Amino acid sequence: MAEIAPILKINNIEVKYHEVILVIKGVSIEVPEGGVVALLGANGAGKSTTLKAVSGLLKHEDGHVTDGSIEYLGERIDRLGPEKIAKMGIVQVIEGRRVFEHLTVEENLKVGAHMGKLGSSVKEGLEMVYHYFPRLKEKRNEVAGFVSGGEQQMTVVGRALMTSPKLILLDEPSMGLAPMLIHEIFNIIMRLNEEEKISILLVEQNAKLALNVAPHAYVMENGRIVMDDTAERLRENPDIKDFYLGMTDLGGRKSFRDVKHYKRRKRWLT
Repeated sequence: MAEIAPILKINNIEVKYHEVILVIKGVSIEVPEGGVVALLGANGAGKSTTLKAVSGLLKHEDGHVTDGSIEYLGERIDRLGPEKIAKMGIVQVIEGRRVFEHLTVEENLKVGAHMGKLGSSVKEGLEMVYHYFPRLKEKRNEVAGFVSGGEQQMTVVGRALMTSPKLILLDEPSMGLAPMLIHEIFNIIMRLNEEEKISILLVEQNAKLALNVAPHAYVMENGRIVMDDTAERLRENPDIKDFYLGMTDLGGRKSFRDVKHYKRRKRWLT
């Protein structure tokens, strides 16, 4: 079976803020075309910074890729501005459900149509979003700042869809949501990948959830990739069980104190 070519290839990048603060050190990640890849790690590991390096949003925070390269469909993009990157078919859904609170749900969605590439009409985009998120159709005339957190998350993912993306960078879509809503949103994300063939790079602290969605995942720690493998093997890996899934070999939940004082096995440092 032929190997699927990557839609995104991050090649040994280094990222600095304000030209002096090194936050990403030699990170390499590949996302196959039409595939889903997860990026796991604790707060401060560098996951969101990695996504912003791809989308070009680093430049708004005085951050820069200072070494290595990022390729999208074989074209180098790490020197491009975020507007051009978006028009090429890459969109980032930033953590924290950042809706335009004073606009209606539908007005928020229409903003996405002006952020992406030209081609599909606003009407067609809305039809697709409402097909995957029927709840948004019911709420389309309500002010986005007053709908529920789950509906706001649906709105920002829907707004991303309005850009006609080929690659979506999803940053912590489960954050702050009830389990039932998380299940609903992740089911829709999986459908978008399967039915629309949209490639996804998913950042999640909920490792169990991410490994159920992504066939392959990378583990990030202190600005470096310390492990990558198939989701199946990572789920069975004792390091992942202990440190990210919070499970002992006997299947019991580890306490916060146990996790806090967990010492990585030597092979993680090699």
